[in-house]
Amino acid sequence: MPEPLFAILIAAALVLIGWLLFWPKTGIIYRWRKARQVTDRVLLEDALKHIQRCERHAETPTLQSIAGALDISLNQAAHIAEELQSAELIQIENGAFRLTPPGREYALRVIRAHRLWEEYLAEQTGFDEAEWHDQAEQYEHLLSPEEARNLARQLGNPAYDPHGDPIPSSSGEFQHHPGIPLSSMEPEKPLRIIHIEDEPEEIYAQLVAEGLSPGMNLRISEKTLQRIRFWIGEEEHVLAPIVAANISVVQLPEELVEKTPPGAPLATLKPGEKGRVVALSPRLRGADRRRMMDLGILPGTTIDVEMTSPSGDPTAYKIRGALIALRKDQAQLIQVDNKPEELPL
Repeated sequence: MPEPLFAILIAAALVLIGWLLFWPKTGIIYRWRKARQVTDRVLLEDALKHIQRCERHAETPTLQSIAGALDISLNQAAHIAEELQSAELIQIENGAFRLTPPGREYALRVIRAHRLWEEYLAEQTGFDEAEWHDQAEQYEHLLSPEEARNLARQLGNPAYDPHGDPIPSSSGEFQHHPGIPLSSMEPEKPLRIIHIEDEPEEIYAQLVAEGLSPGMNLRISEKTLQRIRFWIGEEEHVLAPIVAANISVVQLPEELVEKTPPGAPLATLKPGEKGRVVALSPRLRGADRRRMMDLGILPGTTIDVEMTSPSGDPTAYKIRGALIALRKDQAQLIQVDNKPEELPL
């Protein structure tokens, strides 16, 4: 190959490599730097949320607590603290951190975006409840204040997220729920769940698996140092006190306790049995709830269990003359009164 042509090819290759690496908005180096900036901002915002959470629970945020909460090294936590202090978002006194007014405003803005996004996922999408928190953890860093305002308007400016956590207003105002940990309540009092704590993840997953959510009424039947036994309708639940502490409840006046039989989950009925719908679970939200109502599954509707598939799931139900297949997890969210003598023939 002639040397001039070889030199031209080398020059062209260098230009191409330079374009791939450094070209604005598309170059590898540019994108790497942008990703690094986003990652740094996420850590800063997560640190602000952690400090705000500690202040709310009357705990002392420290370098060690930040490192533990964000799963980073102490050196990284120290770097984040320096940046937050430099930006006048926190003050450091005797090794403890305190939010400044701008820092508190920033933290509440991120929390507002998180809780609005959880409410959106619950009411407008088909995402599973176990996915709401992780999805919101990502999108809370992407929503601008204007986008958060638009989302709030779209959702009707909700005051609480699907877990019962208060959603700060655009000006940062909100009131904490008045709930008391279930583990602190005495047996035989009528109670209503108003909040489910979604952290730590392991305990939250257990509460989701139990099918618990805000809006449910319950009564404690047994309380010991080892367990708390309570009933929601005809369903029994048993939790360790440390798990039950993540459920906040309020006591209901006796006159507000529903007199309607709470019923049992439709999923407990066998082929040949029937039940009358008395309620849809509060866990049935958004698109899934609308779909059930569109199918005619409303309080007062009689549902006949026709047959179960060979695998055991789904099951075919006759609803208003139509044969409809429901999975077990769907039928579990429909409460029915299954006393044959009280149902129409």
